[in-house]
Amino acid sequence: MLTHVVFFKLKDRSPEAVEVTKAVLTNMEGKIPVLRHIEVGTDILHLERSYDIALITKFDSLEDLKVYDTHPIHEEVKAHMKTVLDGTSICVDFVS
Repeated sequence: MLTHVVFFKLKDRSPEAVEVTKAVLTNMEGKIPVLRHIEVGTDILHLERSYDIALITKFDSLEDLKVYDTHPIHEEVKAHMKTVLDGTSICVDFVS
């Protein structure tokens, strides 16, 4: 299994804006066949160094992660993220 973890810091860090983006991410659940698990969490400490949203996804293989990356639903999510991110996201991918 491959775990893909991404952290996002938003331009608008208000609770309402964070919830909108959380919903966009969560909306992928059940719509991308290779996506085996998805978890979306929002930051509770709100420190300057904190990121606003964490996305944890799991795939059977690196090939499935590549399929996910170009899936039309994920492309829509990436388009949304480009409009709301404060800079770039960070990620870690590991075998789990």
